[in-house]
Amino acid sequence: MAAYSKADLERRMAGALDALKHDLQGLRTGRASTSLLDTITCEVYGSHMPLNQVATVTTPDSRMLAVQVWDKSNVGVVDKAIRSAGLGLNPIVDGQNLRIPIPDLTEERRKELAKLAGQYSEKAKIAVRNVRRDGMDALKTDEKKGELSEDERKRLETEVQKLTDAIVADLDAAAAAKEKEILGR
Repeated sequence: MAAYSKADLERRMAGALDALKHDLQGLRTGRASTSLLDTITCEVYGSHMPLNQVATVTTPDSRMLAVQVWDKSNVGVVDKAIRSAGLGLNPIVDGQNLRIPIPDLTEERRKELAKLAGQYSEKAKIAVRNVRRDGMDALKTDEKKGELSEDERKRLETEVQKLTDAIVADLDAAAAAKEKEILGR
């Protein structure tokens, strides 16, 4: 049984790209978007849960988010989670609802968010490089078992590197597009 699987490597690398795109959606660009709060988790019922599992998030207009917390006892927890998420948002508690005005981004805040996009991109690249390393190790293992010739291993290593380079280019493009959107250029 061969340890190397191109399909598995492609799936795992694509997963890193999807994770980056999800993380980048959570960075705000000055307009209200429900995906802005996707990365926030709240400690409720003794465990960490995503915000969208304890409340409904809507956008009544382009400068406001509305969060309707399902259980009244969780309003304070949700408020605290949003404030401490590092997004620069200050919810206004109104009964079981939270109104979150989306302030204009200052130049300093835009730079911070662009830097954060770069950090997310780097984290995704590390994940992709780890997948590449796993693939290379699997090829060496297969060669030692006698399932691959040295020439075949080298050819497949080149293939793994090309796949890695393509995914890294996609990661760079996604991060660059988000940075451009944040910086308003």
